[in-house]
Amino acid sequence: QVHLVESGGGSVQSGGSLRLSCVASGLTFVDYVMGWFRKAPGKEREAVSCISESGLDRYYEAFVKGRFTISRDNTKNTLYLQMDSLSPEDTAMYYCAARRGGFSCRDYDMDFWGKGTLVTISS
Repeated sequence: QVHLVESGGGSVQSGGSLRLSCVASGLTFVDYVMGWFRKAPGKEREAVSCISESGLDRYYEAFVKGRFTISRDNTKNTLYLQMDSLSPEDTAMYYCAARRGGFSCRDYDMDFWGKGTLVTISS
């Protein structure tokens, strides 16, 4: 059974940083495209960033604007999202997701999802 477990969320002030982690089990991690998505209260879920199986290809949504960095450690089955220069607009539940079968960062293409970690940014 596949499990994706996020951690690293929390409450920080505007301008601060957080590093999210997602540990995967029950799948061959290196075979999966991995991604971060988020859902803010009253808004639709949206993609944040995705990374290819090897880690060589990375995609970021425009709103990231160079503030976030996605990475993965295939030896540890772990996905990361370093988030800097956070603003209240980044407040959301952040989800880790996995996809097998080609690079995509669309939520409907993802095969497995974690339960999320909450990020709250105060002004």
